[in-house]
Amino acid sequence: MAYKIGDDCTACGTCIDECPVEAISEGNIYVIDPDLCTDCGACADVCPVEAIHPE
Repeated sequence: MAYKIGDDCTACGTCIDECPVEAISEGNIYVIDPDLCTDCGACADVCPVEAIHPE
Protein backbone atom coordinates (compact mmCIF):
# COMPACT_ATOMS: atom_id res chain seq x y z
CA MET A 1 0.00 0.00 0.00
CA ALA A 2 1.44 3.35 -1.05
CA TYR A 3 1.10 6.72 0.62
CA LYS A 4 -0.89 9.53 -0.97
CA ILE A 5 -0.60 13.30 -0.63
CA GLY A 6 -3.90 15.09 -0.05
CA ASP A 7 -5.25 18.40 -1.31
CA ASP A 8 -4.07 20.11 1.86
CA CYS A 9 -0.45 19.84 0.63
CA THR A 10 1.31 23.22 0.75
CA ALA A 11 4.17 22.14 -1.58
CA CYS A 12 6.75 23.01 1.07
CA GLY A 13 9.22 20.37 -0.17
CA THR A 14 9.95 18.79 3.20
CA CYS A 15 8.84 15.31 2.11
CA ILE A 16 10.97 15.13 -1.04
CA ASP A 17 14.25 15.04 0.88
CA GLU A 18 12.93 12.28 3.16
CA CYS A 19 11.87 9.83 0.44
CA PRO A 20 14.57 7.13 0.09
CA VAL A 21 13.32 6.00 -3.34
CA GLU A 22 12.59 9.42 -4.88
CA ALA A 23 8.90 8.58 -5.40
CA ILE A 24 7.67 12.16 -4.81
CA SER A 25 7.24 14.66 -7.65
CA GLU A 26 6.94 18.42 -7.26
CA GLY A 27 3.89 20.43 -8.30
CA ASN A 28 1.19 22.67 -6.85
CA ILE A 29 0.31 19.59 -4.84
CA TYR A 30 3.08 17.02 -4.62
CA VAL A 31 2.43 13.51 -5.93
CA ILE A 32 3.73 10.12 -4.80
CA ASP A 33 4.30 7.48 -7.48
CA PRO A 34 2.57 4.38 -6.05
CA ASP A 35 4.79 2.08 -8.11
CA LEU A 36 7.94 3.47 -6.48
CA CYS A 37 6.61 4.05 -2.95
CA THR A 38 7.86 1.44 -0.46
CA ASP A 39 5.34 2.40 2.25
CA CYS A 40 8.09 3.48 4.66
CA GLY A 41 6.14 6.49 5.97
CA ALA A 42 9.13 8.81 6.17
CA CYS A 43 7.30 11.49 4.18
CA ALA A 44 4.22 11.37 6.42
CA ASP A 45 6.40 11.66 9.53
CA VAL A 46 7.87 15.01 8.39
CA CYS A 47 4.83 16.63 6.71
CA PRO A 48 4.10 19.83 8.68
CA VAL A 49 0.43 19.91 7.62
CA GLU A 50 -0.21 16.15 7.91
CA ALA A 51 -1.25 15.95 4.24
CA ILE A 52 0.28 12.50 3.63
CA HIS A 53 -1.65 9.37 4.50
CA PRO A 54 -1.65 5.66 3.59
CA GLU A 55 -3.79 5.05 0.52
